[in-house]
Amino acid sequence: MIGFSFRLTVSVHLLPLFLLLLCSCQPRHAERTVVVYASIDQVVSEPILKQFETATGIRVLPVYDVEATKTTGLANRLIAEKPHPQADVFLSGEFSQTLLLKNQGVLAAYRSPAAADLPAQFADADGFWTGIGGRARILLVNTRRVPRDRFPRSIFDLLDERWPADQLAIGLPLFGTSATHAAALYAALGPEKARDFYRRLRARGVRVVDGNSVVRNLVVRGDLAFGLTDTDDACEALRNGAPVAIVVPDQAESGLGTLAIPGTAALIARAPHPAEGRQLLDFLLSKAMEEQLAAMGWSQVPLRPSVAAPAWLPPGGFKQMSVNLADVFAQLSTSKKDLTDIFLR
Repeated sequence: MIGFSFRLTVSVHLLPLFLLLLCSCQPRHAERTVVVYASIDQVVSEPILKQFETATGIRVLPVYDVEATKTTGLANRLIAEKPHPQADVFLSGEFSQTLLLKNQGVLAAYRSPAAADLPAQFADADGFWTGIGGRARILLVNTRRVPRDRFPRSIFDLLDERWPADQLAIGLPLFGTSATHAAALYAALGPEKARDFYRRLRARGVRVVDGNSVVRNLVVRGDLAFGLTDTDDACEALRNGAPVAIVVPDQAESGLGTLAIPGTAALIARAPHPAEGRQLLDFLLSKAMEEQLAAMGWSQVPLRPSVAAPAWLPPGGFKQMSVNLADVFAQLSTSKKDLTDIFLR
């Protein structure tokens, strides 16, 4: 009787330790995560990814670009990591590097049900990428320096001698949408004419800066009369009350039209967290998210007809450059090689 009482006392005292040891042997519930490489501006993509975290409980681990290299730097990183992928999702502000990644076998096919209402031209026929919001290439003009009756009307006004070259600027056409625009000009004009355009810009001394936001800032400050940039940067300046105006270039009947650039979202092949990656894509590719991107000021060219057009768009829309995405991508390596020679050597 005494022995039994002793054993019971010991067992009761050891029970907390026993339970602790038992719990430590049980498998812990692993935290769900998704790794995103994002070349959409961090000020835009970060709050959206936070929304996804809040809605799903999935932790987002983002890697953002830098303005100077933009999408190109992240695309090169994804190619280097192809044998051992680190990312699950590639979220890009343009499409040319995404097409490169598809051709390099970096992407996985996935058709998100959230994008079922998206027009066919804004999604890869094989399912390797899907459009997410859109922007356009425009001229941003400082209205204190340039009266409205003297506004430029074409990208070729960058070559017009009536404008001092140091009052005009473009982003370095080797990265981001500036590189995509260059490839589009190669596709639309032919390599010889496009190459000549950039050679003349360089010879004339038009300023070449690190990115579209730098062009915008210089125009806003009045350092430039006008520059070539994207609608997201331009619309931000307008919202902040800057003395600027947007000119959609080359809109004459015989004009070239301007380039509309969809952003893209894609799943990485052999991603470490494929289920979470698909869940994030479903979140990003919805109509509600396209509307939110427009409200945030990143997207100004709706991909879905049902998404309201922003106020800056001319009545009836605008004339787009007559090139398809595959043609632009096909010219990318040629244009980059030429423009490296022109601007860096």
